[in-house]
Amino acid sequence: MASIVLATEDELSEQVGLSLANEAGLQVGLCLRKGGNGYLRSRLSSFCQMARTQAVFVITDLDQIQTPAMLIADWFGKQHRPDKLLFRVAVREIESWLIADHLAIRHLFGKKSCKIAELSG
Repeated sequence: MASIVLATEDELSEQVGLSLANEAGLQVGLCLRKGGNGYLRSRLSSFCQMARTQAVFVITDLDQIQTPAMLIADWFGKQHRPDKLLFRVAVREIESWLIADHLAIRHLFGKKSCKIAELSG
């Protein structure tokens, strides 16, 4: 099984990244997380350097930036993005990805069907 580096903003993003890697048949050898996208942005050149020899998966939130393309352009500038660097932006927050996967959420809570009324009361 191939090993990758996972870099995330927070614990929730890390768990999502671990799950995605597992689904893809990849083993995460190293998790890098220090809270917030400031850490990821400040380490971007290090991640690019690591990606010369091994796969690096970076997950960040869009937050207040208008589009993922704008965030990527802002973070990378003219810096080359290595082929082994997988950079993903959750729009707007990683929680959006989880909520959008309603089938997995139902499975997580052990429900075959999930009605709004059941959740609110």
